[in-house]
Amino acid sequence: MPPRLLGAAGALVCAGLAWAEGLGVAGLAGGAVLGGALGAVPRSPRAAWLAAVAGLLALAPAGVSWGVAAFVTGHAFLAGRLETRAAGVVALAALVGALELGVLLAHDSFVPALLVPAAAWGGGRALRERERMAARLAERARELEQEREAHAALAVRYERARIASELHDIVAHALSVMVVQASAGQRRAARDPEATAQAFAAIAGAARQAEEDMGRLVALLADEAPSGAGPDLALIDELVARAAGSGLDVTLRLEGEREGVPAAVAEAAYHVVQEGLTNALRYAAGATVSVLVAGERDALTVAVANAAAPRDPALAGAGAGTGIQGLRERVGDRGGTLAAGPAPDGGWQLRARLPLD
Repeated sequence: MPPRLLGAAGALVCAGLAWAEGLGVAGLAGGAVLGGALGAVPRSPRAAWLAAVAGLLALAPAGVSWGVAAFVTGHAFLAGRLETRAAGVVALAALVGALELGVLLAHDSFVPALLVPAAAWGGGRALRERERMAARLAERARELEQEREAHAALAVRYERARIASELHDIVAHALSVMVVQASAGQRRAARDPEATAQAFAAIAGAARQAEEDMGRLVALLADEAPSGAGPDLALIDELVARAAGSGLDVTLRLEGEREGVPAAVAEAAYHVVQEGLTNALRYAAGATVSVLVAGERDALTVAVANAAAPRDPALAGAGAGTGIQGLRERVGDRGGTLAAGPAPDGGWQLRARLPLD
């Protein structure tokens, strides 16, 4: 109902009750003010109950009927619901005080005039607190939804970074082998057909291996529980053998206890060796490369070192610089550490320590 219509209806009803109960002209005026004050509640609750108190004081000399007192109960309820705690208590005290004055002048019981408005005020206060709690819960729900969306976006970014790292490890290694062998085959094509055939065989082998690795990656992404046995350190032997077959002067040294290495650690060690060999092919073609896999009681150490390049590398600057960064994150996820930098002899070294636990 519009506030003006509500105020007019309240003034008419309350004034009518006061007139019907014989409260005279003062009662008629006070009842009109008391009922009409309801129209001011939506705009100014404080002005509404102040006007109601004024109407009650005007009614007091003529006495207050229970029909008129019902409007006081309504004002008490609205003051409890719309006012702050302190202002609401003041409103309740003023309304009850003015009502009790009229009740005492009419020689009526003061207890109902005290308890009924207080109960109405308490009901309004409880409704206000419930609405505030509902608003806080709704705000918290919005915050949680925003956090969920932020975590989902972060998870997507992380997964994209993980896939990019996997693709880099697969494609960069295979392409480096192909480019190096294609360059060598091009130089030898005219004078050494057998070496040319070996170069193209290495290119084909690298392509097949990349295809198999890509297939495993696709299967891993498509199935949360990949089947088959997990990776082990034997894959490093195969990786070094393929690199040697592609023309890289590489040696593998195995030390310490290497049995029972967890699959996740073996996989990380494989990627460390793969990244080291890829960088050696790309930036130090023709240089000697040494690979070390050393098992300790509580950790596995993997190191790849290459000597200085005998000539300017053909693939210098071809990388995006994400290989070491992705490898550092992969090793960090396993609780390990990775060191990468120049070697004293002018070459490059990559060293990772992977905890077994």
